[in-house]
Amino acid sequence: MGDDSEWLKLPVDQKCEHKLWKARLSGYEEALKIFQKIKDEKSPEWSKFLGLIKKFVTDSNAVVQLKGLEAALVYVENAHVAGKTTGEVVSGVVSKVFNQPKVKAKELGIEICLMYIEIEKGEAVQEELLKGLDNKNPKIIVACIETLRKALSEFGSKIILLKPIIKVLPKLFESREKAVRDEAKLIAVEIYRWIRDALRPPLQNINSVQLKELEEEWVKLPVGAPKPTRFLRSQQELEAKLEQQQSAGGDAEGGGDDGDEVPQIDAYELLEAVEILSKLPKDFYDKIEAKKWQERKEALEAVEALVKNPKLEAGDYADLVKALKKVVGKDTNVMLVALAAKCLTGLAVGLRKKFGQYAGHVVPTILEKFKEKKPQVVQALQEAIDAIFLTTTLQNISEDVLAVMDNKNPTIKQQTSLFIARSFRHCTASTLPKSLLKPFCAALLKHINDSAPEVRDAAFEALGTALKVVGEKAVNPFLADVDKLKLDKIKECSEKVELVHGKKAGLAADKKELKPVPGRTAASGAAGDKDTKDVSVPKPGPLKKAPTAKAGGPPKKGKPTAPGITGSTGTKNKKGLETKEIVEPELSIEVCEEKASAVLPATCIQLLDSSNWKERLACMEEFQKAVELMDRTEMPCQALVRMLAKKPGWKETNFQVMQMKLHIVALIAQKGNFSKTSAQIVLDGLVDKIGDVKCGNHAKEAMTAMAEACMLPWTAEQVMSTAFSQKNPKNQSETLNWLSNAIKEFGFSGLNVKAFISNVKTALAATNPAVRTSAITLLGVMYLYVGPSLRMFFEDEKPALLSQIDAEFEKMQGQTPPAPTRGISKHSTGGTDEAEDGDEPDDGGNDVVDLLPRTEISDKITSELVSKIGDKNWKIRKEGLDEVAGIINEAKFIQPNIGELPTALKGRLNDSNKILVQQTLNILQQLAVAMGPNIKQHVKNLGIPIITVLGDSKNNVRAAALATVNAWAEQTGMKEWLEGEDLSEELKKENPFLRQELLGWLAEKLPTLRSTPTDLILCVPHLYSCLEDRNGDVRKKAQDALPFFMMHLGYEKMAKATGKLKPTSKDQVLAMLEKAKANMPAKPTAPTKATSKPMGGAAPARFQPTSAPVEDSVSSTVETKPDPKKTKVPGVSSKAKSTQGKKAPGKTSLKEDEDKSGPIFIVVPNGKEQRMKDEKGLKVLKWNFTTPRDEYIEQLKTQMSSCVAKWLQDEMFHSDFQHHNKALAVMVDHLESEKEGVIGCLDLILKWLTLRFFDTNTSVLMKALEYLKLLFTLLSEEEYHLTENEASSFIPYLILKVGEPKDVIRKDVRAILNRMCLVYPASKLFPFVMEGTKSKNSKQRAECLEELGCLVESYGMNVCQPTPGKALKEIAVHIGDRDNAVRNAALNTIVTVYNVHGDQVFKLIGNLSEKDMSMLEERIKRSAKRPSSAPMKQLEEKPQRNQNMTSNASMLRKGPAEDMSSKLKIMYRTYRIQARGMSGHPEATQMVHREFQLDLDEIENDNGTVRCEMPELVQHKLDDIFEPVLIPEPKIRAVSPHFDDMHSNTASTINFIISQVASGDINASIQALTQIDEVLRQEDKAEAMSGHIDQFLIATFMQLRLIYNTHMADEKLEKDEIIKLYSCIIGNMISLFQIESLAREASTGVLKDLMHGLITLMLDSRIEDLEEGQQVIRSVNLLVVKVLEKSDQTNILSALLVLLQDSLLATASSPKFSELVMKCLWRMVRLLPDTINSINLDRILLDIHIFMKVFPKEKLKQCKSEFPIRTLKTLLHTLCKLKGPKILDHLTMIDNKNESELEAHLCRMMKHSMDQAGSKSEKETEKGASRIDEKSSKAKVNDFLAEIFKKIGSKENTKEGLAELYEYKKKYSDADIEPFLKNSSQFFQSYVERGLRVIEMEREGKGRLPTSTGISPQMEVTCVPAPTSTMSSIGNTNGEEVGPSVYLERLKILRQRCGLDNTKQDDRPPLTSLLSKPTVPPVASSTDMLHSKLFQLRESREQHQHPELDSNQTHSAGTVTSSSTTTNIDDLKKRLERIKSSRK
Repeated sequence: MGDDSEWLKLPVDQKCEHKLWKARLSGYEEALKIFQKIKDEKSPEWSKFLGLIKKFVTDSNAVVQLKGLEAALVYVENAHVAGKTTGEVVSGVVSKVFNQPKVKAKELGIEICLMYIEIEKGEAVQEELLKGLDNKNPKIIVACIETLRKALSEFGSKIILLKPIIKVLPKLFESREKAVRDEAKLIAVEIYRWIRDALRPPLQNINSVQLKELEEEWVKLPVGAPKPTRFLRSQQELEAKLEQQQSAGGDAEGGGDDGDEVPQIDAYELLEAVEILSKLPKDFYDKIEAKKWQERKEALEAVEALVKNPKLEAGDYADLVKALKKVVGKDTNVMLVALAAKCLTGLAVGLRKKFGQYAGHVVPTILEKFKEKKPQVVQALQEAIDAIFLTTTLQNISEDVLAVMDNKNPTIKQQTSLFIARSFRHCTASTLPKSLLKPFCAALLKHINDSAPEVRDAAFEALGTALKVVGEKAVNPFLADVDKLKLDKIKECSEKVELVHGKKAGLAADKKELKPVPGRTAASGAAGDKDTKDVSVPKPGPLKKAPTAKAGGPPKKGKPTAPGITGSTGTKNKKGLETKEIVEPELSIEVCEEKASAVLPATCIQLLDSSNWKERLACMEEFQKAVELMDRTEMPCQALVRMLAKKPGWKETNFQVMQMKLHIVALIAQKGNFSKTSAQIVLDGLVDKIGDVKCGNHAKEAMTAMAEACMLPWTAEQVMSTAFSQKNPKNQSETLNWLSNAIKEFGFSGLNVKAFISNVKTALAATNPAVRTSAITLLGVMYLYVGPSLRMFFEDEKPALLSQIDAEFEKMQGQTPPAPTRGISKHSTGGTDEAEDGDEPDDGGNDVVDLLPRTEISDKITSELVSKIGDKNWKIRKEGLDEVAGIINEAKFIQPNIGELPTALKGRLNDSNKILVQQTLNILQQLAVAMGPNIKQHVKNLGIPIITVLGDSKNNVRAAALATVNAWAEQTGMKEWLEGEDLSEELKKENPFLRQELLGWLAEKLPTLRSTPTDLILCVPHLYSCLEDRNGDVRKKAQDALPFFMMHLGYEKMAKATGKLKPTSKDQVLAMLEKAKANMPAKPTAPTKATSKPMGGAAPARFQPTSAPVEDSVSSTVETKPDPKKTKVPGVSSKAKSTQGKKAPGKTSLKEDEDKSGPIFIVVPNGKEQRMKDEKGLKVLKWNFTTPRDEYIEQLKTQMSSCVAKWLQDEMFHSDFQHHNKALAVMVDHLESEKEGVIGCLDLILKWLTLRFFDTNTSVLMKALEYLKLLFTLLSEEEYHLTENEASSFIPYLILKVGEPKDVIRKDVRAILNRMCLVYPASKLFPFVMEGTKSKNSKQRAECLEELGCLVESYGMNVCQPTPGKALKEIAVHIGDRDNAVRNAALNTIVTVYNVHGDQVFKLIGNLSEKDMSMLEERIKRSAKRPSSAPMKQLEEKPQRNQNMTSNASMLRKGPAEDMSSKLKIMYRTYRIQARGMSGHPEATQMVHREFQLDLDEIENDNGTVRCEMPELVQHKLDDIFEPVLIPEPKIRAVSPHFDDMHSNTASTINFIISQVASGDINASIQALTQIDEVLRQEDKAEAMSGHIDQFLIATFMQLRLIYNTHMADEKLEKDEIIKLYSCIIGNMISLFQIESLAREASTGVLKDLMHGLITLMLDSRIEDLEEGQQVIRSVNLLVVKVLEKSDQTNILSALLVLLQDSLLATASSPKFSELVMKCLWRMVRLLPDTINSINLDRILLDIHIFMKVFPKEKLKQCKSEFPIRTLKTLLHTLCKLKGPKILDHLTMIDNKNESELEAHLCRMMKHSMDQAGSKSEKETEKGASRIDEKSSKAKVNDFLAEIFKKIGSKENTKEGLAELYEYKKKYSDADIEPFLKNSSQFFQSYVERGLRVIEMEREGKGRLPTSTGISPQMEVTCVPAPTSTMSSIGNTNGEEVGPSVYLERLKILRQRCGLDNTKQDDRPPLTSLLSKPTVPPVASSTDMLHSKLFQLRESREQHQHPELDSNQTHSAGTVTSSSTTTNIDDLKKRLERIKSSRK
């Protein structure tokens, strides 16, 4: 027993390790209890058991082990640290639990494994379980398989990696144990459930019986995609959120992604790659060349057997492919051709993307082999080329395919077209851009006109497929010339096509146009969208029949309408173009004379060759007049120019006549359809005269006009050749000058560079210096467009000349080519098309380079040369390389076909002789420049091997390789390099040199790209291994590259990729990812349209053939991107930018200065937002500490590295304080010039300054505070608003400094706090300062209390947070402080509050001790300030509060009110800041909506506590209201001055006031409503509300909701208060809805909510119970009518329909509610005849359609009431009646008309009305007769009464109706009108009764009821109090002048209502002297007046002042069943019948 008691005393963890099993059992039981009790997963308790859990599961005693397993399961589930134990525990479970006989043990073991998976340790668990499969014990194997199966079933195939399981499956199926085989079968079925047929290939080799069993099981599985049933911890939160939202489209991993689980797994991925190269027969390469076909066949069969493996390992297949290609191309035995094709198919399928590099070699050979007729060969070739296509992209093989398209053999043409069609099917709109589509369409269009039908059909199919893929919009431009029959055929083919990607393609087509495609220019003007060797620019030749001329207007000279793309010429190349020109036959001189005489005066023709020059001159003048008056179509251009050329023609000696001649030529070219034939006639003459001093300019003008008519390229070529065939140097130099100018005017597109270059060379060799100079000038202009590549043509010129050329090029450096001004007008579509097509301007270069003629060098790459390069002797190899360099040099620009050269050069890249490697690299560099963008196709076979050279150990070789790679990337862009696995394979190699160079290169290139291929993700695992490389440089480069990878792949993908790392590595890498995330730059944005416009899009600045993304360098993106946080005047930002570069003269030496130029703060787009997100998501440390620890400083350093200049950062984080001073000095210098940068990095700057607060050095502290003062001044000028993040990480630390012993520091801190209120709301600053009062430092407490007093004094009580009561209680505590200064400060603060708020303070501060209370009372007495004077003084005491305001002083009025207005200014600034909230834009009204949405629930739950920031708003402004009264002109309407001031700042003030409308504080809301009303009542001010209507209405219905839900239920609230608020709201609304322009601004959604609120209010029984409730409800009635009449009719109709639908759907909604909505609809129906034309019927019918869809007729009939269906029918009936059959044209917005019965219903109605129209007259006469037959007197009476009631119900005749009814009642006093009234509403009845009473009073001379012009005291007693706020000013209705006294009186009332004293005005004598007229005495309670005005209005209106308003009331209840005079007669008849029956 002794032993027992021993272990009982041990602690739990020791019991668990005890050798006694009982002790362990007890230990495990206790541990289990402990685990269940610990609530915090991070509790330190867990760590105690960390090492023991393995023992829990591996206990040797079976009973104890069971308990241990239970405890372990709870541990794993709840402990934060459990993950660390995964490996050991799971291996323990596998080896010691799974072999236990107890089922319970096994189940617990499996549960533990699954729990580890749940806590994100799936990979480690899976690894252990897979190891378990190698165990000898079959029980363990079975349990492991079962665990894996369960895990897969529960967590899904995303969490459980299937590949390793599938790999071992065949082995499990071969097991001797049946249990293992059965379990393997179960798991195979489970895997099949997740990946379907992808499982078949790996299992194809298992026993056929087993396979058959599996097949049977597989068939039974359900078809739907499986969903995981259990989630990882990280997903569980998402899952929970999803369930809460219950939104089907939730975008969580568990939700949204599951749908695509099935297709995610590709069978290919699950297969093991097989290495086949080593397995090739040794003699394969000899056999394949053998003469006997049998031997060749053997060799191929061996390959065929090997390539049947579905996945092949990557390797060098070049030789094998070359051998197979040779067989396909050259072998005579067609059977072998088919066999070789099959081998290629196998290779392509097995290698996939890795085969891509060989595709280019093989494709042309296969396509040409299609000439074979044998079906099996054709089929084999088709399969091969289709498989090869999938390994590459269409872009890469397009050249080869297009080349084959011109083949003469029809079969080849047919098969190529079919191949293109099949390829297109795999494309999407994005992979088939216009630049690619264009050449294909051009080639296919030739084929559709082919003589062979099969070629035509194939071409139709290809075009049809293209049409289906990219949509008509993209293809149509290329099909402009196709006739209708063929077009229909193409469309027909398109409909049959089935796309591989589904029909996603077409949808993307339209958007696609905006996406940049490398290699295309922003086409503008004449600059077409060109493709290689395809100069397809629409020539502004007179194309009479341009098929695409816009239909809109007359085709201008018949030019194609879009710039080079839509034009009919767009698809042709040059020859095609010319044929499209107006081709005129050359006419004989006789015909010309005949034509000319028809249009020219006879005298003119006779005098043409007169010998007298004056006669010739007169003749020319007549000629000119005639030409000017001629019509284009009638002008015989050729005849006219022939006449001009007639003797003396161009030999004319008189310069005046000659000038006129040349001018006429220009006129004819401009005005006529001028052809090249005509041009040829005059060209010689023009060139001859171009050098003439007097006529030269005229000749140039004529040439320019010709160039416009016949296109510049043609004209220029003709002019140049003519000029250089002459000997006249003057003409030559002037021609060159003209051409320089013309290129600038027309742009460069289409010009034949080669031809010019030969002429320019001739000119450069000229002896005349003028010719040389002109030639050099022309070269300068060409350089602008072509770029540096132009120089290559002139490298062999003399050095002197070359230096001149270089100097000219130097001049042009950095200039952008001007936008073309001519040759565009003809392309009338102008800007819009360009913008859509606008690819990045940078890309243009490629196309101009494409214009350069390229030489074919493949014939020079002979097999001898290739063997030389591969020779064993290095000298011969060098010779070969020299030869290649020579060939490329000589050719300058070459075509992409370079034969066997790539393979030869590739071999030299790993030459043992490093000199040759370098030489090869130089050749490759040359090759890139010479081949231009076409080098793309060699990236895979030549580019990637260059990257391998980056791993060379020699530094200079690596440098050369890097230069070469860069030269290539400049030509190709990065896409080709990043596609496929090649780059990741390179990164995989563990060569430190290669890794660091490659990562460095990627870090440089990635940030400039806008998008990257998805294959980039393949590099990530290798990037992670580089992060842990043992070489430090590799690690550093990998870290540098990390943010750029993340920029393209996103953090999630990168983090997911860490899953495969070891646990230790994973944590390290994740930490680095977090760091990188903070520094991640934003992707470069595409250049906006604005930027490409000024460039005219013709050609960009630099035509280096760089692809755009590379050019888009980071710095340029950074500098030009304005900071999203800023709201600056556009001018300022540009100024800021210009000064950014200037550096303030620092004190540093010159040497230091060199690297310190440039901005110190770099603007990183969205950098700040990203940092905030990281802090919110706890990805970085929150800036919160008592003293700064190292990790905070390090974190800040890291974050700053991306946005602060390196040298400045070194200063900022230096250990020596003097460096900090230096840094601060620099920051002060740069503050003004780098506003954007400062604001972009503000959060970091403030954090750095908080670190300085902890420094002991006073000088740094002083400097920091100095900087802060300047900084906050700048921020307030910039109207910046501090974010919460910035405030919370800075203000608390600043407040620490307020307690500094040094007075000067405290003063500075207080000054900074004062300025802070201008950029951060005082109410939010308050809690921070309040927190400071809790400090141990008494100075700090005192200063904070003082600051609180200042805040209250300046900004009123509302800054006190959370509520004034709580805040004051906390302040009052300090009255008892032991420190005197603190006590004083607390007392002063409370006295300040007392001065502002009076005795209410005592209520707020609660119970104080007697001592404290007496001190306070004493102090209050001593202060002897009266509350009324406080506002006056508070600014004099604290002048520094507004020292920043003076800049805006110009807005303020001078004079006695000066200090008042400056205070107003402060108020504005604060409102503006608060109204803006976090928004960067003061005018952003959406912001307000968001605020509302956020606070909605808070407001509703917040019973009466004051939430709003500043309800004191009016208090200040009302002091100012007296100001205008000082102006002694009574005619001016007095308006409170803040609305005058507001024009500069209206929006933000209105935003603020509107936000107060929704306030939870009733008074604040009333005050805001009063102010808005003041605006609405004055026409000249009312427009200020424009743009704020929705916002105002939202605030209003929110307030209505608040009253309904909260205030009405609040017992404590006075109901009078609520009535007062209702009156204000309704009054305001009525004012608003009387101003039609504003009322129409209300949108549908807002109107719907408003109507909902108003109707709910009408039905609120709680209001009816109040004494004035009826009055409110009547006012609402009136308001509803106003809303219905004045709102935008479409919006209100739409809103009512939606509201009706919602109310019928809502079960909770009362039938009464729906009924009122319907009454409103009836009211709208009545208004329809007047409003039908202003209604958007399409929208209304869409709403009705949706209504009928939700409520089909059957469903409507089930409604309790018949009203809904009647309402709908009436509405439709009225619409039909008003619009007639046209109504059916308005169903355009309805997508699927069959979804509802609307269309059918309308058709029925139309038919019915047609039938009715025919038989109406007969019916009417019949009915008339029958009515007479009845002749009962009763009926007559009824008719008469019905007529009267109809009048009362109508708008116009309501008074007349009442008068008739009065007469009738008088005449027949016993007449019973009850039945007529009982069907109507209570309101209508009382209205009729009241109307009768009024008439009676009038007739009996009792006079009228009092009107609303003046309110006499006795009226108070008799009528309900009425709101004043709704009508325009009191006396003005009669047009009299109103003296200031009336306004003053109103003012008094307003002041009184706001609880202000009216004594104050006595201080101002000028006012009293002005009050000359006696005033109306203030009403008992001024608000009574305000809220009963509505009632008076109604009473006064009823006395015939406003009859039309009266009728509004009648309708307002929406219940009168009579209708206006236009109402349908049938309806009336029905109604009469009803009335009669009710009388019976």
